[in-house]
Amino acid sequence: MDRPFKVLGVQQIAIGGPDKLRLRKLWVEMLGLEVTGTFRSERENVDEDICAMGSGPFKVEVDLMQPLDPDKKPAVHSTPLNHVGLWIDDLPRAVEWLTSRGVRFAPGGIRKGAAGFDICFLHPKGNEEFPIAGEGVLVELVQAPPEVVKAFSALAGT
Repeated sequence: MDRPFKVLGVQQIAIGGPDKLRLRKLWVEMLGLEVTGTFRSERENVDEDICAMGSGPFKVEVDLMQPLDPDKKPAVHSTPLNHVGLWIDDLPRAVEWLTSRGVRFAPGGIRKGAAGFDICFLHPKGNEEFPIAGEGVLVELVQAPPEVVKAFSALAGT
């Protein structure tokens, strides 16, 4: 997919849901994260896709988890994140592109966030018009300041 924006970085996160294929729709297909491995553990009751974004010090692991048995503990799917913030190199283009492909955004559009950066939120739940969403997780897209974009570009060699 030719995506007109890049997700630059975030700390490691793990997201649980009843069906990791639905999680992959947003994180892999729409946001472009790469699946780098898998992890399965009966003891931890998890079937996990290990994804990555960035490189070098900006490489971040994002684990997409579903339970092997939804009735057993630990219940990796019953405590989804409240929200996760992602640095985006071109927020307006990202919003336009994602919206055109069925990603649902929370009301409010692009606006100044608490830290002074432009932000917007992907809605945690899809609907008929916009079926792709955060699958229970509120995702904040944050316009990266020029120094973050420059650092990422230098690191990535672009």
